[in-house]
Amino acid sequence: MEILLLGIYSFFVWLIFFKFKWLPWNATSQVTVVVIPIVGIATMILCLNVFAPSSSDVRVFKYTIPIVSQVRGRVVEVPVQEGNQLVKKGDVLFRIDPAPYQLAVDSLMAQLVGAKGGNEQMREQLKSATGNTAALTTRIELARKRVVQNRELATTGAGNKFDLEQAEANLRDLEAQLGASVANEAQVRAQLAATVNGDIASVAKLKADLANAEWELEQTVTRSPCDCYVINLALRPGAFVAGMPFNPVMTLVEADGQVVALYNQNELHQIEPGNYAEFTLRTNPGKVVRAKVDSIIWATGAGQMQASGTVPMTGVLTAPPNRFAVKFDVEEADKPLLIAAGAAGNAAVYTNSGKMIHIVRMVILRVGAYTDYLVLKLH
Repeated sequence: MEILLLGIYSFFVWLIFFKFKWLPWNATSQVTVVVIPIVGIATMILCLNVFAPSSSDVRVFKYTIPIVSQVRGRVVEVPVQEGNQLVKKGDVLFRIDPAPYQLAVDSLMAQLVGAKGGNEQMREQLKSATGNTAALTTRIELARKRVVQNRELATTGAGNKFDLEQAEANLRDLEAQLGASVANEAQVRAQLAATVNGDIASVAKLKADLANAEWELEQTVTRSPCDCYVINLALRPGAFVAGMPFNPVMTLVEADGQVVALYNQNELHQIEPGNYAEFTLRTNPGKVVRAKVDSIIWATGAGQMQASGTVPMTGVLTAPPNRFAVKFDVEEADKPLLIAAGAAGNAAVYTNSGKMIHIVRMVILRVGAYTDYLVLKLH
């Protein structure tokens, strides 16, 4: 851009001093002709770096998601392909043979039906035990009266001792039966009282096992967690996956990613979130991507101090000036453009001040974008 401006300036100098000779070409005019572009270009560059700061270090970052199977089994389908195929969130990545897991679900459902029947049977047992306890209580009261009557008769001589002993034996037998009936009733009540979410323990356990089996059956179909691209696809139908977290079968790269530009510290005092920005990538020669400043990441690795027992060293080593990252939000109209992970380029932020010279930075950025078409290699 500076060379272009100098060329235009030189053209007008030639017209004024040599072609039409409107002004004399003497020592004063010569000094003036030399000083004007030096002062003008220096002033323009200083203003541009403050009010429309640029960065030659634009970086595109994208998170990757390693995909592992939650369950083990034989792969029966892999409907995705590696490369530029965009996989939408919820799309099927691969399927595992669901037959073993479906059998486990069916078996647990059958057991659950039987356990629920057993639960009703236990309630009937409780009713029976309660009725038996009540009946035995009534019979014991009657047996106690007979013991008292036979004892009175035996005392007066109107009755024999054998009848008294028989009545006492009957009372002891009934009391033993009552004790067994009460224990049985208490046992049934304890089993019914041991509930989880309103179900007895055995039914609750079967429900939990069934829920886990249904979840495992659902996990035989692995779906994409995001809008991503598939790389490192090492899976084919017929392969066996072990369901281990350290054994990824493919990797997903997010479609959007993050674009940041690194700026020197003294270039950031005019930049604010919401400022209009543009950047170019060498993967897209001639293209200018429009964006807005999302935020400034006010942190660098040099500002991190690890906790230790050593006193930090100051004043001994001089660290080079660090740069801070400015994060961009790409405008919706330009999101379909190729923004490849790892791509690099140039960027400019147009602040709220000095808007008259923003056009100069825009021209510089676009000229640089078109020079990306040049492949400067000897062979």
